[in-house]
Amino acid sequence: MTTTVKIPDSIKPEDGRFGSGPSKVRPEQIAALDAGATTLLGTSHRQLPVKQLVGSIREGLHDFFKLPDGYEIALGNGGASAFWEIACASLITRRAAFGTYGSFSAKFAASAANAPFLEEPAIFSSEPGTYRLPELTEGVDTYCWAHNETSTGVAAPIHRVPGSQEAGALTVIDGTSAAGALPIDISQTDVYYFSPQKAFGSDGGLWVAVLSPAAIERAAGVESSAHLDGARRWVPPFLSLTKALENSRKDQTLNTPSVANLIMMENQVRWLNDNGGLDWATTRCAKSASLLYSWAERSDYAQPFVSDPAARSHAVVTIDLDERVQANQVLALLRENGIVDCAGYRKLGRNQLRVGVFPSVEPSDVVNLTKCIDYVVEHL
Repeated sequence: MTTTVKIPDSIKPEDGRFGSGPSKVRPEQIAALDAGATTLLGTSHRQLPVKQLVGSIREGLHDFFKLPDGYEIALGNGGASAFWEIACASLITRRAAFGTYGSFSAKFAASAANAPFLEEPAIFSSEPGTYRLPELTEGVDTYCWAHNETSTGVAAPIHRVPGSQEAGALTVIDGTSAAGALPIDISQTDVYYFSPQKAFGSDGGLWVAVLSPAAIERAAGVESSAHLDGARRWVPPFLSLTKALENSRKDQTLNTPSVANLIMMENQVRWLNDNGGLDWATTRCAKSASLLYSWAERSDYAQPFVSDPAARSHAVVTIDLDERVQANQVLALLRENGIVDCAGYRKLGRNQLRVGVFPSVEPSDVVNLTKCIDYVVEHL
């Protein structure tokens, strides 16, 4: 028998989208698409109007992340998962070390393990709900981990592995669900890459990378020099970070991009900067996350999945439910009432809710979400 619960309109969120990616797109971003319908959509990405759009994104991100001297913004097609392959092809010289503590941090490590021209990576792993950073390892030239593990709601600290920079190693950080939602000192990274379908409220299929001078130099060297057996490494143009940067400096992408995606991202970057930049965005996300964690700690049927408060994400919040309350049933009833995309990560397989609290999400809507969950559980 199917249970139906009608949530009172008075406690419903104004906007019921709480996805961990794709995330909520603001109405103003859709309006920007409409405004660009005849001047940008359906036009060449190598002509001035679209190039100005890309230039605005690059300049806006430069200001948003307060880039140190010499750091540059590159972008290209394929999303963050494509960037894992770019990093294997263009950044890792011989061997990388990885911190793996969830599905997405493990996938990058798997790419490096499968690359026939790289040595077996050093893996530093921990159980879901925790994190582990890579440690200084002889022969490693690239250290990699995720700022935020989207699958588990764990946020990891970002700082160079002690001794790694002196050894000439790069620090490469997956910022996909963290960028724009969690604090970051970019000087502690050489590559900070992400996709725009999280805090930047856009679509997937695009990657953006903040590159240090050392990373730029490394990519140029790897792509042009002999490697291991003396043969030049084959780097297809699509996986060439050097070619991506060359095109980005011209305010374009190597391949034809989704112009609609660029329009939405440019609008979001301007909105974030106009409101106070990274400090404003991270404060807003922290407030929303705190509302959820506090609610779960007070609840008699819910609790935060991540036990260490210092490791709890302020971008993606994971909440375990007591076994007597089935998450699938709660999620189905929420969806019937227009509240969507709060499901836990499927491969984690827990009785869990997962809530994206990116900057576009109103903290007041988070409060109402908790009221709606309580209402549904009470009326099951």
